Amino acid sequence: MPIKVNMFSSASKVKGQGVGSAYEELIRLLKTHFPKQIDVSINKFTKADISHYHTIDPNFYLSTFSKKRGIKVGYVHFLPETIEGSLNIPQPFRSIFYKYIISFYKRMDHIVVVNPTFIDKLVAYGISRDIITYIPNFVRKNEFYRFTEANRDAVRERLEVNNRFTVLGIGQVQERKGVKDFIKLAENNPDKYFIWAGGFSFGRLTDGYADLKQVVDNPPRNLKFTGIVDRNALVEYYNAADLFLLPSYNELFPMSVLEAFSCGVPVMLRDLELYHSIIKGYYIPTQDYEDMNTQLKLVSEDKERLNKFKQLSDEASEEYSEDHLADIWLDFYSSLTK
Repeated sequence: MPIKVNMFSSASKVKGQGVGSAYEELIRLLKTHFPKQIDVSINKFTKADISHYHTIDPNFYLSTFSKKRGIKVGYVHFLPETIEGSLNIPQPFRSIFYKYIISFYKRMDHIVVVNPTFIDKLVAYGISRDIITYIPNFVRKNEFYRFTEANRDAVRERLEVNNRFTVLGIGQVQERKGVKDFIKLAENNPDKYFIWAGGFSFGRLTDGYADLKQVVDNPPRNLKFTGIVDRNALVEYYNAADLFLLPSYNELFPMSVLEAFSCGVPVMLRDLELYHSIIKGYYIPTQDYEDMNTQLKLVSEDKERLNKFKQLSDEASEEYSEDHLADIWLDFYSSLTK
């Protein structure tokens, strides 16, 4: 008998966010690799061996009180502190929402985190370490891959990159993502071309919306804001880029970094501590805007250094590939039902 897993998620309703990408990747993985071992249903309030919650919707919270749910698994993509700089929620609603997040996680029988640094933080909120498992995100090589030189040249021409050194950022346009540093880099490096693929997924609720909207509507001549891009079109932007830069102040395990690795693009990041346990050594670390600006100039002028980080991206993509993670997920679900 297959393991019946009911997925609960509304992540796909809001485009341009990593939670939805991670959720969709997992669904595809299970259906592709284990059609006989795992029976996946989506948002069905029917009896299941395992109910896997990807988002914290109130109706999902209420469903956890039913015995039909089987073993309840919570997928932790964020904590209260990681929402700071993303959404502008006034008090007292912010405190109420943060308490609700932790209450939801405490309703779970088991927790999956995408970054091991979250384990201690969840324990500090009163969740037992024994029920927390770390399973990283992943991407598919047949969706995010390196183009041939001819195809890359064609994409660069179509995106009007021309012969300029091109820096790509991907994600929601918000304070937490460090978009203001990305804008400043464009302003101070007029010889390079900058693309930010992403938009205001949460509209005016986005932290820093007013200031950022002004720049998005009137960017520097060498900076393009694409708005929200369908995920199946992102592979072209990765391949058009010479460097992927994510200047975020706070992240978990960003899908965009894995996608860049998978496309063989050198990666530069603000050197957050939470990256150290998962991808340290695979990216160019920077501390602040000045460091980003210095490293950008160095890497754009040193082809050997650029090629070194292309190779490191290739190595990282193998570690976080679909095939590598497939067996981990099967073992995890199997262990719960035993």
